[in-house]
Amino acid sequence: MFKMKALIALLAFTVSSFAASRTSPPAGALVVGPGNYSTVQAAVNALKSTTQEQVIFINPGTYNEQVTINKLSGPLTIYGYTTNTASYASNTVTITASHSLLDEATDDATGTLRVETTNFKLYNVNVVNSHGSGSQALAVSANAGNQGYYACSFKGFQDTLLAETGAQLYSGCYIEGATDFIFGQQATAWFQKCTIGVLPASIGYISASGRSSNSSSYYVFNGATIGAAPGKSVSSGVYYLGRPWGDYARVAYQSCSMSNVINGAGWHIWNTGDERTDHVSFGEFSNSGAGASGTRASFATKLGSALAIGNILGSSYASQYYVDTSYL
Repeated sequence: MFKMKALIALLAFTVSSFAASRTSPPAGALVVGPGNYSTVQAAVNALKSTTQEQVIFINPGTYNEQVTINKLSGPLTIYGYTTNTASYASNTVTITASHSLLDEATDDATGTLRVETTNFKLYNVNVVNSHGSGSQALAVSANAGNQGYYACSFKGFQDTLLAETGAQLYSGCYIEGATDFIFGQQATAWFQKCTIGVLPASIGYISASGRSSNSSSYYVFNGATIGAAPGKSVSSGVYYLGRPWGDYARVAYQSCSMSNVINGAGWHIWNTGDERTDHVSFGEFSNSGAGASGTRASFATKLGSALAIGNILGSSYASQYYVDTSYL
Protein backbone atom coordinates (compact mmCIF):
# COMPACT_ATOMS: atom_id res chain seq x y z
CA MET A 1 0.00 0.00 0.00
CA PHE A 2 2.81 2.38 0.87
CA LYS A 3 4.54 1.70 -2.48
CA MET A 4 1.28 2.33 -4.35
CA LYS A 5 0.73 5.64 -2.55
CA ALA A 6 4.29 6.66 -3.29
CA LEU A 7 3.84 5.81 -6.97
CA ILE A 8 0.61 7.80 -7.15
CA ALA A 9 2.30 10.78 -5.50
CA LEU A 10 5.22 10.53 -7.93
CA LEU A 11 2.90 10.39 -10.93
CA ALA A 12 0.93 13.36 -9.64
CA PHE A 13 4.14 15.35 -9.22
CA THR A 14 5.35 14.37 -12.68
CA VAL A 15 2.09 15.40 -14.33
CA SER A 16 1.92 18.70 -12.44
CA SER A 17 5.57 19.46 -13.20
CA PHE A 18 5.43 18.54 -16.90
CA ALA A 19 5.47 21.68 -19.01
CA ALA A 20 2.72 21.86 -21.60
CA SER A 21 3.20 23.17 -25.10
CA ARG A 22 0.99 25.56 -27.04
CA THR A 23 1.94 25.28 -30.68
CA SER A 24 -1.42 25.51 -32.45
CA PRO A 25 -4.22 28.06 -32.16
CA PRO A 26 -7.42 27.33 -30.26
CA ALA A 27 -10.56 26.98 -32.38
CA GLY A 28 -11.86 30.36 -33.48
CA ALA A 29 -8.68 32.25 -32.67
CA LEU A 30 -7.36 35.07 -34.83
CA VAL A 31 -3.93 33.93 -35.97
CA VAL A 32 -0.86 36.11 -36.48
CA GLY A 33 1.85 34.81 -38.78
CA PRO A 34 2.48 33.67 -42.36
CA GLY A 35 -0.74 33.26 -44.33
CA ASN A 36 -2.78 34.99 -41.64
CA TYR A 37 -2.59 38.44 -40.05
CA SER A 38 0.86 39.83 -40.73
CA THR A 39 0.99 41.99 -37.60
CA VAL A 40 -0.34 41.73 -34.08
CA GLN A 41 -2.04 45.10 -34.45
CA ALA A 42 -3.91 43.86 -37.53
CA ALA A 43 -5.34 40.98 -35.51
CA VAL A 44 -6.28 43.35 -32.69
CA ASN A 45 -8.02 45.63 -35.19
CA ALA A 46 -10.01 42.63 -36.45
CA LEU A 47 -11.54 41.87 -33.04
CA LYS A 48 -15.32 41.99 -32.99
CA SER A 49 -17.54 44.19 -30.87
CA THR A 50 -18.83 41.45 -28.59
CA THR A 51 -19.09 40.55 -24.94
CA GLN A 52 -17.86 37.02 -25.73
CA GLU A 53 -14.29 35.93 -25.12
CA GLN A 54 -11.92 36.40 -28.05
CA VAL A 55 -8.49 34.88 -28.60
CA ILE A 56 -5.41 35.85 -30.60
CA PHE A 57 -2.67 33.30 -31.28
CA ILE A 58 0.77 34.54 -32.41
CA ASN A 59 3.11 32.30 -34.37
CA PRO A 60 6.89 32.45 -33.81
CA GLY A 61 8.68 35.56 -34.94
CA THR A 62 9.82 39.06 -34.11
CA TYR A 63 7.13 41.66 -34.72
CA ASN A 64 8.51 45.16 -35.12
CA GLU A 65 5.50 47.22 -34.14
CA GLN A 66 3.72 49.12 -31.43
CA VAL A 67 0.50 47.41 -30.36
CA THR A 68 -2.44 49.21 -28.75
CA ILE A 69 -5.44 47.33 -27.39
CA ASN A 70 -8.24 49.78 -26.69
CA LYS A 71 -11.14 49.08 -24.36
CA LEU A 72 -13.15 46.04 -25.47
CA SER A 73 -16.67 44.92 -24.56
CA GLY A 74 -15.54 41.41 -23.64
CA PRO A 75 -12.50 39.45 -22.47
CA LEU A 76 -9.39 38.86 -24.57
CA THR A 77 -6.57 36.34 -24.30
CA ILE A 78 -3.39 36.47 -26.39
CA TYR A 79 -1.20 33.38 -26.64
CA GLY A 80 2.34 33.18 -27.97
CA TYR A 81 3.57 29.98 -29.60
CA THR A 82 5.68 27.97 -27.15
CA THR A 83 6.83 24.47 -26.36
CA ASN A 84 6.86 25.27 -22.64
CA THR A 85 3.99 27.34 -21.30
CA ALA A 86 5.56 27.42 -17.84
CA SER A 87 8.68 29.39 -18.76
CA TYR A 88 9.42 32.69 -20.46
CA ALA A 89 12.78 31.20 -21.48
CA SER A 90 11.04 29.16 -24.18
CA ASN A 91 9.10 32.06 -25.68
CA THR A 92 9.32 32.36 -29.47
CA VAL A 93 7.26 35.53 -29.97
CA THR A 94 8.74 39.00 -29.52
CA ILE A 95 7.04 42.35 -30.04
CA THR A 96 9.55 45.18 -30.18
CA ALA A 97 9.61 48.94 -30.76
CA SER A 98 11.73 51.87 -29.61
CA HIS A 99 9.41 54.77 -28.79
CA SER A 100 10.47 57.12 -25.98
CA LEU A 101 9.47 60.43 -24.42
CA LEU A 102 11.88 62.05 -26.85
CA ASP A 103 9.34 61.37 -29.60
CA GLU A 104 6.03 60.88 -27.75
CA ALA A 105 3.91 63.27 -25.66
CA THR A 106 3.28 60.92 -22.70
CA ASP A 107 4.97 58.00 -20.98
CA ASP A 108 2.05 55.71 -21.78
CA ALA A 109 2.34 56.55 -25.50
CA THR A 110 5.87 55.12 -25.59
CA GLY A 111 4.70 51.61 -24.72
CA THR A 112 5.51 48.82 -27.15
CA LEU A 113 2.36 47.09 -25.86
CA ARG A 114 -0.41 49.32 -24.53
CA VAL A 115 -3.35 47.51 -22.94
CA GLU A 116 -6.34 49.66 -22.06
CA THR A 117 -8.97 46.95 -21.61
CA THR A 118 -10.03 44.86 -18.64
CA ASN A 119 -10.37 41.06 -18.49
CA PHE A 120 -7.15 40.55 -20.41
CA LYS A 121 -4.56 37.76 -20.33
CA LEU A 122 -1.21 37.51 -22.11
CA TYR A 123 0.82 34.29 -22.27
CA ASN A 124 4.37 33.58 -23.42
CA VAL A 125 5.12 36.80 -25.27
CA ASN A 126 8.31 38.88 -25.06
CA VAL A 127 7.78 42.64 -25.16
CA VAL A 128 10.77 44.91 -25.71
CA ASN A 129 11.40 48.62 -25.82
CA SER A 130 14.83 48.85 -27.40
CA HIS A 131 15.33 52.60 -26.90
CA GLY A 132 17.83 52.12 -24.07
CA SER A 133 18.99 54.83 -21.68
CA GLY A 134 18.36 58.56 -21.94
CA SER A 135 14.59 58.72 -21.67
CA GLN A 136 11.49 57.00 -20.35
CA ALA A 137 10.58 54.20 -22.74
CA LEU A 138 7.94 51.62 -21.81
CA ALA A 139 7.78 48.02 -22.90
CA VAL A 140 4.28 47.54 -21.42
CA SER A 141 1.60 49.99 -20.37
CA ALA A 142 -0.98 48.05 -18.34
CA ASN A 143 -3.50 50.85 -18.14
CA ALA A 144 -6.61 49.03 -16.86
CA GLY A 145 -7.53 46.59 -14.13
CA ASN A 146 -8.18 42.85 -14.27
CA GLN A 147 -5.13 42.04 -16.35
CA GLY A 148 -2.95 38.93 -16.08
CA TYR A 149 0.47 38.25 -17.59
CA TYR A 150 1.90 34.74 -17.60
CA ALA A 151 5.44 33.58 -18.47
CA CYS A 152 6.08 36.80 -20.37
CA SER A 153 9.30 38.80 -20.69
CA PHE A 154 9.42 42.60 -20.52
CA LYS A 155 12.65 44.41 -21.37
CA GLY A 156 13.50 48.10 -21.24
CA PHE A 157 15.77 50.48 -19.38
CA GLN A 158 13.73 53.24 -17.72
CA ASP A 159 10.02 52.69 -16.97
CA THR A 160 9.86 49.19 -18.48
CA LEU A 161 6.49 48.24 -16.97
CA LEU A 162 3.70 50.65 -16.15
CA ALA A 163 1.28 48.86 -13.79
CA GLU A 164 -1.06 51.79 -13.59
CA THR A 165 -4.51 50.95 -12.27
CA GLY A 166 -6.80 48.21 -10.96
CA ALA A 167 -5.98 44.63 -10.02
CA GLN A 168 -3.12 43.08 -11.97
CA LEU A 169 -1.27 39.76 -11.78
CA TYR A 170 2.18 38.94 -13.16
CA SER A 171 3.26 35.32 -12.75
CA GLY A 172 6.46 33.65 -13.84
CA CYS A 173 7.51 36.71 -15.81
CA TYR A 174 10.91 38.24 -16.50
CA ILE A 175 11.17 42.01 -16.00
CA GLU A 176 14.35 43.88 -16.94
CA GLY A 177 15.48 47.48 -16.54
CA ALA A 178 17.54 49.99 -14.59
CA THR A 179 15.53 53.03 -13.51
CA ASP A 180 12.06 52.95 -11.90
CA PHE A 181 11.30 50.07 -14.21
CA ILE A 182 8.23 48.78 -12.40
CA PHE A 183 6.07 51.78 -11.69
CA GLY A 184 2.57 53.26 -11.62
CA GLN A 185 0.10 55.09 -9.43
CA GLN A 186 -3.11 53.22 -8.63
CA ALA A 187 -2.66 49.51 -9.34
CA THR A 188 -2.87 46.69 -6.84
CA ALA A 189 -0.34 44.39 -8.49
CA TRP A 190 0.82 40.95 -7.37
CA PHE A 191 4.10 39.66 -8.84
CA GLN A 192 4.29 35.89 -8.37
CA LYS A 193 7.70 34.22 -8.70
CA CYS A 194 8.95 36.70 -11.25
CA THR A 195 12.60 37.11 -12.20
CA ILE A 196 13.86 40.69 -12.03
CA GLY A 197 16.99 41.36 -14.07
CA VAL A 198 18.91 44.59 -13.52
CA LEU A 199 21.18 46.23 -16.08
CA PRO A 200 24.62 47.82 -15.54
CA ALA A 201 24.18 51.27 -13.96
CA SER A 202 25.87 53.56 -11.47
CA ILE A 203 22.64 53.51 -9.43
CA GLY A 204 19.29 51.86 -10.12
CA TYR A 205 15.79 51.49 -8.72
CA ILE A 206 13.47 48.56 -9.32
CA SER A 207 10.12 50.00 -8.27
CA ALA A 208 8.64 53.49 -8.20
CA SER A 209 5.21 53.50 -6.61
CA GLY A 210 3.31 56.67 -7.40
CA ARG A 211 0.66 56.15 -4.74
CA SER A 212 -0.21 59.71 -3.75
CA SER A 213 -2.85 59.13 -1.07
CA ASN A 214 -4.03 56.50 1.38
CA SER A 215 -5.51 54.30 -1.40
CA SER A 216 -5.58 50.54 -1.97
CA SER A 217 -2.62 50.64 -4.36
CA TYR A 218 0.08 48.10 -3.53
CA TYR A 219 2.92 46.36 -5.36
CA VAL A 220 3.73 42.97 -3.82
CA PHE A 221 6.64 40.84 -5.03
CA ASN A 222 6.16 37.28 -3.82
CA GLY A 223 8.95 34.77 -4.35
CA ALA A 224 10.87 36.93 -6.83
CA THR A 225 14.46 36.31 -7.88
CA ILE A 226 16.50 39.51 -8.20
CA GLY A 227 19.91 39.71 -9.83
CA ALA A 228 21.95 40.93 -12.78
CA ALA A 229 20.37 40.47 -16.19
CA PRO A 230 21.76 37.42 -18.02
CA GLY A 231 25.17 38.09 -19.47
CA LYS A 232 25.51 41.44 -17.68
CA SER A 233 27.98 42.49 -15.01
CA VAL A 234 26.41 44.66 -12.32
CA SER A 235 28.34 46.10 -9.40
CA SER A 236 27.46 45.11 -5.86
CA GLY A 237 25.08 47.37 -3.96
CA VAL A 238 24.11 49.77 -6.75
CA TYR A 239 20.42 48.85 -6.86
CA TYR A 240 17.53 49.66 -4.55
CA LEU A 241 14.25 47.81 -4.18
CA GLY A 242 12.39 51.03 -4.80
CA ARG A 243 12.02 54.74 -4.28
CA PRO A 244 8.83 56.78 -3.69
CA TRP A 245 7.47 58.44 -6.80
CA GLY A 246 4.38 59.25 -4.71
CA ASP A 247 4.30 60.43 -1.11
CA TYR A 248 2.33 57.34 -0.03
CA ALA A 249 4.31 54.77 -2.01
CA ARG A 250 3.57 51.21 -0.93
CA VAL A 251 5.66 48.19 -1.96
CA ALA A 252 6.51 44.86 -0.35
CA TYR A 253 8.98 42.07 -1.10
CA GLN A 254 8.41 38.72 0.57
CA SER A 255 10.15 35.34 0.23
CA CYS A 256 12.39 36.85 -2.44
CA SER A 257 15.94 35.89 -3.32
CA MET A 258 18.12 38.99 -3.63
CA SER A 259 21.66 38.94 -4.98
CA ASN A 260 24.37 41.37 -3.93
CA VAL A 261 23.25 43.94 -6.53
CA ILE A 262 20.81 45.18 -3.85
CA ASN A 263 22.22 47.85 -1.54
CA GLY A 264 22.17 47.11 2.17
CA ALA A 265 19.84 50.07 2.77
CA GLY A 266 17.29 48.38 0.55
CA TRP A 267 15.30 51.51 -0.22
CA HIS A 268 16.07 55.01 -1.46
CA ILE A 269 14.61 58.50 -1.16
CA TRP A 270 13.11 60.05 -4.28
CA ASN A 271 15.70 62.84 -4.58
CA THR A 272 17.80 64.95 -2.24
CA GLY A 273 15.59 67.77 -0.97
CA ASP A 274 12.49 65.93 -2.15
CA GLU A 275 12.67 62.74 -0.12
CA ARG A 276 8.93 61.80 -0.05
CA THR A 277 9.43 59.23 2.73
CA ASP A 278 7.15 60.51 5.51
CA HIS A 279 4.18 58.31 4.57
CA VAL A 280 5.70 55.43 2.62
CA SER A 281 5.21 51.75 3.34
CA PHE A 282 8.26 49.86 2.14
CA GLY A 283 8.07 46.37 3.61
CA GLU A 284 10.02 43.13 3.58
CA PHE A 285 9.40 39.66 4.97
CA SER A 286 11.48 36.48 4.91
CA ASN A 287 13.80 37.43 2.06
CA SER A 288 17.13 35.71 1.44
CA GLY A 289 20.46 36.21 -0.29
CA ALA A 290 23.24 38.77 0.04
CA GLY A 291 20.93 41.63 -0.94
CA ALA A 292 18.47 40.81 1.83
CA SER A 293 20.95 41.67 4.58
CA GLY A 294 22.25 44.99 5.79
CA THR A 295 20.92 47.94 7.76
CA ARG A 296 17.77 48.99 5.99
CA ALA A 297 16.75 52.62 5.51
CA SER A 298 15.04 54.24 8.51
CA PHE A 299 11.76 54.51 6.59
CA ALA A 300 11.67 50.79 5.71
CA THR A 301 9.46 48.28 7.54
CA LYS A 302 10.09 44.69 8.57
CA LEU A 303 6.74 42.95 8.13
CA GLY A 304 5.53 40.58 10.82
CA SER A 305 4.00 38.11 8.38
CA ALA A 306 3.55 37.50 4.68
CA LEU A 307 0.86 39.38 2.80
CA ALA A 308 -1.93 37.24 1.34
CA ILE A 309 -2.80 37.49 -2.32
CA GLY A 310 -6.51 37.68 -1.50
CA ASN A 311 -5.90 40.82 0.54
CA ILE A 312 -4.20 42.44 -2.44
CA LEU A 313 -6.27 41.31 -5.44
CA GLY A 314 -9.52 40.77 -3.53
CA SER A 315 -11.02 37.75 -1.80
CA SER A 316 -12.65 36.49 -5.02
CA TYR A 317 -9.49 36.83 -7.11
CA ALA A 318 -9.33 33.13 -8.01
CA SER A 319 -12.66 33.26 -9.87
CA GLN A 320 -11.77 36.29 -11.97
CA TYR A 321 -11.19 35.88 -15.71
CA TYR A 322 -7.73 37.44 -15.66
CA VAL A 323 -6.44 35.06 -12.98
CA ASP A 324 -5.02 31.72 -14.13
CA THR A 325 -4.63 29.79 -10.90
CA SER A 326 -2.47 27.13 -12.58
CA TYR A 327 0.34 29.71 -12.50
CA LEU A 328 -0.02 30.36 -8.76
